[in-house]
Amino acid sequence: MLTKGAEMSGATSGRAWRIVVVVSAVVAVIGSFIGSGAAGGTPIQNASGGALSASSTSIAPDGPAFGIWSVIYLGLIVYAVRQLFRTADDERHARLALPAMLSLLLNAAWILAVQFGFLWASEPIIVALLVVLVWTFVVLRRTRPSGVVEAVVTDGTFGLYLGWVCVATAANTAAVLTAAGFRGFGLGQDVWGVLVAAVAGLVGVLLAVWDRGRLAPTAALCWGLAWVAVGRLDGPLVSVPTAVTAVVAVVVVVLVTLVARTRAGWSARRAAVAAA
Repeated sequence: MLTKGAEMSGATSGRAWRIVVVVSAVVAVIGSFIGSGAAGGTPIQNASGGALSASSTSIAPDGPAFGIWSVIYLGLIVYAVRQLFRTADDERHARLALPAMLSLLLNAAWILAVQFGFLWASEPIIVALLVVLVWTFVVLRRTRPSGVVEAVVTDGTFGLYLGWVCVATAANTAAVLTAAGFRGFGLGQDVWGVLVAAVAGLVGVLLAVWDRGRLAPTAALCWGLAWVAVGRLDGPLVSVPTAVTAVVAVVVVVLVTLVARTRAGWSARRAAVAAA
């Protein structure tokens, strides 16, 4: 009876977590819809005095880059609905529920902080979001998807989410520091742009090695860097050195990802042969 009762309690808890994830996804999507200015009001790039606009800092991606959020939010909605109907003994989604929920709520919190003019608060929020997404990806690396659809919806969505937030964290940090009056110790925007773009590229390389060449994080991170390059070749903050560095970073990250992916494939095949 105790065992049966524990199983029933676990099933109830699992259902509760699944509902919480769905509610969190709804909150994040509605928050994004309102916060982006799609329902009227101030667009996110014009909030907090325009600190997050494409021309605010030398590392800010150009406007079209943010279209990736539409893909990420669509993936998050599909993920939330799919996990709602998962089996009770699906350990992967059970372990993913808490970090997924936190990532969704932190996303909404970031939008609120920026829209209400608390730009300083957006920094710890986006850093926490990045940490939570790394945690999420640790869970995904340690568990196997149930099939192709699962790999695309769950791994793909959170991979895009992680890769994009890596770039967004760099841009957000630059915006917060600039708004606070930081002038880069006298160094010019070209120097800082090159440094930050190079660091973002290094993060992409490390991420590709760590996740064994997964495509989604690389795609999102390189998308962001590519639009940083576009933004620095046109508009009020032209910086050719930053643009060139961003493009080089994209090429390097893509090459490292392909090498890491190839090596991971070879390792898997050797393991399969050894097991046979």
